[in-house]
Amino acid sequence: MKTIGTISRGIKAPIIKKGDDLVSVVVDSVLAASEEGKFDLQDRDVVAMTEAIVGRAQGNYATLDQIAADVRAKTGGGTVGLIFPILSRNRFSMLLKGIARGVDKLIIQLSFPSDEVGNPLIPIDVLDEKGVNPYTDTFTEQQFYDTFGKILHPFTGLDYIELYKQMGGEGCEIILANNPKEILRYTDVVINADIHTRNRTKRILQQAGAKAFTLADFLTESVDGSGYNPQYGLYGSNLATDTSVKLFPRDGQPLVDAIQAELLRRTGKQIEVMIYGDGAFKDPVGGIWELADPVVSPAHTQGLLGQPNELKLKYLADNALGDLSGQEAADAMKSLIRQKKSNLVADMASQGTTPRRLTDLLGSLCDLTSGSGDKGTPIILIQNYFTNYASE
Repeated sequence: MKTIGTISRGIKAPIIKKGDDLVSVVVDSVLAASEEGKFDLQDRDVVAMTEAIVGRAQGNYATLDQIAADVRAKTGGGTVGLIFPILSRNRFSMLLKGIARGVDKLIIQLSFPSDEVGNPLIPIDVLDEKGVNPYTDTFTEQQFYDTFGKILHPFTGLDYIELYKQMGGEGCEIILANNPKEILRYTDVVINADIHTRNRTKRILQQAGAKAFTLADFLTESVDGSGYNPQYGLYGSNLATDTSVKLFPRDGQPLVDAIQAELLRRTGKQIEVMIYGDGAFKDPVGGIWELADPVVSPAHTQGLLGQPNELKLKYLADNALGDLSGQEAADAMKSLIRQKKSNLVADMASQGTTPRRLTDLLGSLCDLTSGSGDKGTPIILIQNYFTNYASE
């Protein structure tokens, strides 16, 4: 029996700058790692690259003034509501500043006790202590402080109400409510900044008579020479400098297809390729979801479509192998795997396997491997992911 299963390797790369040829950089880096580590590339290996280097190579950036220009052109300026932004300096502070420049007055509505990805304004237990119903109760900034006091973010030590009010510009007001229609007491022009619930929130606002936008409605095309993303707009952006953001990469499909073709030409192997962002996992202590990007993988080759079709070995070991042990048990398990159906949905033998898309599972593995600090490995090579216990 082969004893090595899935391997995830972080691969170092040069510092990527605007205009760099990512096809050459990625392929050369993977092949150099293969030579250094003395391992061979195989069919159905997965090469993944972080969205950050793709956006950087594309030069997909926008300044605060470019964001402001698009916001003013589309909303008309005036008094504009901004609801459900996530609490993040990296992810949202520059967007907030740009939006504030594009309006005359900003009303910010924050959700509570936390934002969409789990950043807390207050501990949820405090709601119970105060007898607050988060589904119906609303607060002005002062009412919120009077009720809960000033509570700092447990990781950053910041008061995000204070920070966002300051970034929101002159006359900015903060309210706290989980009903999106609460903002309509102040204005009927609204930008809803929530990520994964954005379409529902926009629908609710429009049905209530609002002129509603999501962040995906801004910078869908170049504004005064800016970068852009036709599908996601401002979603997935990150702080770049004190006056600009790096947008989520666009046109990823031609890139992953070209890297796959070049790997095939130079290795003879059919290797899958993907771009990945946040890995969609939750910190069990802080309660924060690692999913501020609109999708985990904005582009991937065709071989990464679909979900795993796997049997639950623990279930089979307890129920299908009887009194078998040792080599007899191993042989019986391999036989069950080789005979499994092509679609195990609703089959008891598959219950408990993770019903996520392959790209989401692989993206989590990539994100955890590369990290977000100074490891310097924006390229990930995953091997043996598509093998199983019966693979020879």
